[in-house]
Amino acid sequence: MNKNLKIKKTLSIVLAFVLLVLSSDNFAFADKTDKQPPTAPANLHMTNANETSVTLEWDASTDNVGVNAYSIYKDGTYFASTLNCTYTVENLTPGIEYEFYIKAKDVKRNLSKPSNVLTVTLSKDYVPNPPTRAKKIVGYYAAWSAYSGFTPDKLDANKLTHINYAFANIGSDFKLVMGYPDKDTANFKMLQDLKIVNPDLKILISVGGWTWSVKFSDAAATETSRSAFAAGCVEFLTRYGLDGVDLDWEYPVGGGLAENSRRPEDKQNFTLLLKKIREKLDEQGLKDNKHYLLTIAGGAGNYYIGNTEPGIFHEYVDYATLMTYDIHGTWDSYTDFNAPLYNNQDLSPQYKWSVDSSINAWINAGFPKEKLVAGVPFYGYLYETSSTGNNGLYQTFSTGKSLSYFNIEANYINKDGFVRYFHEQSMVPWLYNGKVFISYDDATSMSLKADYIKTKGLGGAAVWELSQDPNKVLLNSLYDNLNN
Repeated sequence: MNKNLKIKKTLSIVLAFVLLVLSSDNFAFADKTDKQPPTAPANLHMTNANETSVTLEWDASTDNVGVNAYSIYKDGTYFASTLNCTYTVENLTPGIEYEFYIKAKDVKRNLSKPSNVLTVTLSKDYVPNPPTRAKKIVGYYAAWSAYSGFTPDKLDANKLTHINYAFANIGSDFKLVMGYPDKDTANFKMLQDLKIVNPDLKILISVGGWTWSVKFSDAAATETSRSAFAAGCVEFLTRYGLDGVDLDWEYPVGGGLAENSRRPEDKQNFTLLLKKIREKLDEQGLKDNKHYLLTIAGGAGNYYIGNTEPGIFHEYVDYATLMTYDIHGTWDSYTDFNAPLYNNQDLSPQYKWSVDSSINAWINAGFPKEKLVAGVPFYGYLYETSSTGNNGLYQTFSTGKSLSYFNIEANYINKDGFVRYFHEQSMVPWLYNGKVFISYDDATSMSLKADYIKTKGLGGAAVWELSQDPNKVLLNSLYDNLNN
């Protein structure tokens, strides 16, 4: 064998060896990559159900190659596949408990670890979104009313469809805690007893309010905190036999007390919080064969609308009660109306806003009008005016305070020279005696607001708050006119 032939043969052997090594390395690298599974799908939950089917939804997986399918497992056995992050399982049997989980599969047929397990028991009586058949009358019951003797057994259960118990607080672990533990348990029992009179009455816990919105932003900030808060809502409802939760966050992004947590992301996080609560309530509803309510108390002004997403979050709530009161008050520079039904054309030294302005703004923001519940006040504001023009309206004042309708009726109407005036455009009354101006609602203005709610096609009315009208003058007017 000549020298050149030996060299060529040696080079061929070396080259073959190098190619083998490179091929082995590449194969090993590819094998390592191909066998890296996708991450597990997350947040498996139910979005809809009836007596024989359930719609599942989950968060997408991530991977190194490309997920091309999701495998659905029912009771530990592969059941079906889908390209999407949602799937409707049909032909289920009511009363049977099913367990579902999801695995992601990539183009190399690698399977992820399973998602969380979702347990579902369907009932032929379960209604995930019950139809609205009549106007709601939502009454806020303030827990502290019990200290003055106005306990829940004094409420007229036949005139109310929902009672919001105000308020629960938010604990350091983002779970709900009693706001008035020395009264709450007894109050809950008396509220439940009202269902003997009105079996259709719904009792909700209202969370937060002006004083206890401190931790809302933190509770809404992350997936972990949102899950803790939502789980806490379910735990509170089931522990005390309540029908739903009402969030009174005052306010996302800005406003409220100076010590409140707040962040620009509240706008989106509020929606995510409502979504998470809705998921947890629906999961519990399947177990308990009932629909748990989720509602909010929403601000009346454009500021609130701009800091939230009404056009998106409406799909997660049963309705929103709008705080269409405190439109003007003793924080202003001039006397004005607490809750004018409409804007008027008066020349006045301060801004104009009304119940109608608020309702239209929410509708224009994409919130369904049938889910809007207009707030009505059972209280007014008293001002000691500094001047006497215009029968006290739009005047400067020295001091002011809030008054219940009961107080106004007992001590001011037709007393001490007070004259009742009525604004034909704003459709609300006021009292004036030359020194004191009182903005309030009476039976007449309440009936006009009820007519507005019906004409506008709204969901109903929400009262703040029931102890301020113990003789039920305003409540009777509201009820009679909403139901005629």
